[in-house]
Amino acid sequence: MTPISRQFRDFFVSLKLTVVLLALSIILIFWATLSQVELGIWGVQEKFFHAFFVLGKIPGTDIPAPLFPGGYFLGGLLLINLIAAHLYRFKLEWKKAGIQLTHIGVILLLIGELLTGLLQSESQMKISEGEAQFYSESDRITELVLLDTTEAKFNEVVAIPEAVITDGGTIQHPKLPFQVRIRDSYANAMLQMRDQSPNAAPALATAGIGPRVAVIPLRLTYKQDERNAPAANIELIGTEGTLGTWLVSPLLGAPQSFTYQGRTWQIALRFKRFYRPFSLTLLKFTHEKYAGTDIPKNFASRIRLLNENTHDDREVLIYMNNPLRYAGLTFYQASFVGDNTTILQVVRNPSWVLPYVSCILMGLGLVVQFSIHLVGFIKKRAASQQIKPT
Repeated sequence: MTPISRQFRDFFVSLKLTVVLLALSIILIFWATLSQVELGIWGVQEKFFHAFFVLGKIPGTDIPAPLFPGGYFLGGLLLINLIAAHLYRFKLEWKKAGIQLTHIGVILLLIGELLTGLLQSESQMKISEGEAQFYSESDRITELVLLDTTEAKFNEVVAIPEAVITDGGTIQHPKLPFQVRIRDSYANAMLQMRDQSPNAAPALATAGIGPRVAVIPLRLTYKQDERNAPAANIELIGTEGTLGTWLVSPLLGAPQSFTYQGRTWQIALRFKRFYRPFSLTLLKFTHEKYAGTDIPKNFASRIRLLNENTHDDREVLIYMNNPLRYAGLTFYQASFVGDNTTILQVVRNPSWVLPYVSCILMGLGLVVQFSIHLVGFIKKRAASQQIKPT
């Protein structure tokens, strides 16, 4: 082994590196906890934990600069440190079995958090009594959709992700007979009728409701009880020229319609939908309040799960701390609207079992290591008592 490679090995297996990473992690968690008041849970996760570096802006500019190592950076180094220590320092010995189990549990915990950050998705399903729903909606991510509604039995839907809208430019989708040009976009905005906002900038929109609406840009919000409402001006260009520019935003509610080449289309910017191969029908929604208050005490949804592909047809009661797990998804009772509309939180997390396994391994490792030392102590004490003075 060359001196340089030995130095790399010694660095990654070093106990000092472990201590430094744990100390930096404590500082990161403390900083993130203080920032949660302003940013909320989602903002803290994105800024501090689901990032390689915590970014800030250089004073007087909009140029981002790294301020502190983020969760991915610290967690990745700690994972490499633990694996390297196992490969080069620890030996497979019975007396160290507890330590081995504990470290394996920590490694699984770090891997589980990484996979959760990369693979987990959350959305909401809003259902009224008697209604069947087969899709859920994100409350943070949006998409631009163009729907061909000419056919009576089905709609042809083309969805363009939010990231593509943010990047701007011109999009030519093979299923669209026209080009989609992003004239401008806003990550968060408020809409107001132009007769109530006389000082607003001139409208870019020339079709639909857009010419009568003013767009007022707002700062991004990361608070848990708030969500961003993006907006964009979208120009559609056919073979003979422009078809017009539409203002789109989830705040508009209903899609805007137009016709082109004898077909009927709709355009809208809506929160991203996740379609499911099954449906949930709300049979009955009930909720209880604490006596004399409007504070919810308990609320529950009796739903009918119908999957024609697998012939599943059954009733399920979803209530607080009693979710429905089905097809890799977990449906939690999250909230409600009025007396007959439920809101279910839909979570997809393929790695959800890893934290449980890692906690079991860490707990078992601590018990095993304590037991090994306890047995050794008892044996030494018994041996010392058997020795009689001459």
